[in-house]
Amino acid sequence: MKKMLTNLYFGMMKPLRNERGAQSLEWLGIAALVILVLGIISTAVSGANIGQIVSDIVDKIRQMVG
Repeated sequence: MKKMLTNLYFGMMKPLRNERGAQSLEWLGIAALVILVLGIISTAVSGANIGQIVSDIVDKIRQMVG
């Protein structure tokens, strides 16, 4: 009886230890986030002077810090 319950326990726990799919989903999520950030940056920078954008960001940070 003990052997049967042990085999049943390990048989049920084996699928829970398989983390290959979860790791793939994590990498896919990171890649999607990077693409999203690059898209936002390219939209913000298109048609604008990069030096002006950087100086605007620095000015905003200075205003926040005081």
